[in-house]
Amino acid sequence: MTDSRIALVDVNSFYVSCERVFDPSLEGRPVVVLSNNDGCVVARSNEAKALGIENGTPWFKLAADADRIGLVAKSSNYELYGDLSERCMRLLSRYGSAQEIYSIDESFLTLSGTPEEQHRTAREIKRVVARNTGLPVCVGVAPTKTLAKFMNRIAKQNAHLGGVCTYDTMPPGDTENIMSRVPVTGIWGIAGRLGKRLNGIGIFTVADLKASDPVAMRKKFSVVLQRTILELNGIPCIPLETERASKEQMIFSRSFATPVTTAARMREVMSLYAQQAAIRLAKDEQQAAIMTCFAGTSHFNEKASSFPSATVKLPGPTADPVILTKAAVAALDGQVYDGVPYARAGVMLTGLSPAGAQPQLPSFATAHEEKNIGALLGKVMDRYGTAAIGLGRAGMTVAPDWQMKRERMSPRYTTEWDDLPVVRAN
Repeated sequence: MTDSRIALVDVNSFYVSCERVFDPSLEGRPVVVLSNNDGCVVARSNEAKALGIENGTPWFKLAADADRIGLVAKSSNYELYGDLSERCMRLLSRYGSAQEIYSIDESFLTLSGTPEEQHRTAREIKRVVARNTGLPVCVGVAPTKTLAKFMNRIAKQNAHLGGVCTYDTMPPGDTENIMSRVPVTGIWGIAGRLGKRLNGIGIFTVADLKASDPVAMRKKFSVVLQRTILELNGIPCIPLETERASKEQMIFSRSFATPVTTAARMREVMSLYAQQAAIRLAKDEQQAAIMTCFAGTSHFNEKASSFPSATVKLPGPTADPVILTKAAVAALDGQVYDGVPYARAGVMLTGLSPAGAQPQLPSFATAHEEKNIGALLGKVMDRYGTAAIGLGRAGMTVAPDWQMKRERMSPRYTTEWDDLPVVRAN
């Protein structure tokens, strides 16, 4: 039998695995990766999970016992994770006739051939990704995306499969047996609240859901659940999205490591964030018509409460960092007060359209747009780091104290010249 199938390739414990690529001493040790400003756990190694550490646990609750239990904490190294993800996705694109990059660590591929050939391809994918990036992956292959996700889950939880599980080579009885033991919330798209509703009508396992009437379940729940049931029965209903739909908005928002307490510092923040937003627009080949700037104190601060916001209509659809920066710096003037401890701020761009969709007349176009300054800023930062260049208040040689705290961050081995690993012969 020869037929196309869907493969889901998923990097195991992605953030932790990225850290281990360049630091083998982390292998076999409990490792957690922390959120912005080293706040909470957002990723865990299997060893950390075995200690009972949950995602969302504040780091301050773990720090005191970290040395005693051998726990290692790392700040989120977004530059490293993003670069390794891109390298991994480029490798995967060689193996499928179509590819959907589902998330930073997951990709769907269309595989052709017999079940045995698809199984061999899946093993080859695992080997090549490990060899070329150092990242461990699991691969699930099945007739539908939902089943591919489930096969990937089986591959992850059964070490004897070697990280690969294909639906067509699994004995049917084994698949049904596993489905009868996995809670219904263990299937893609079934979260806790929906799971409780399904439990209420006697559907407790994946096998129960698979055996239910898809038409009746659509009437009682939704067409989305109907599709899930059909996919569990091998009927493809969810196509690969090889092209992502255009974004409707773009947000650049961050919490501060230390509060911003003056209007002058907030103008620095708005300047830097507007330029980062402009760089994203340039990379996505988009332009924006409306900008909203906002800031806020901590919701837990009982002594101060301030949430300024302003929406500005831009002169025309643009990705010009100069125009965006001027608009952002001026937007909150008069709304931010000295002495108030602002905890976060952001810039949101809406009214997005493809760059050049509405070409401006020469007399109205700015010199900055003609020179594509936004794309230039992005290229320089990609090569030399985010602190290498900036316009006006964003061109600071010393990072401001309000910028995101990442005290436990590993080197950016693949994106910063100064952080390149050095090999020395003894």
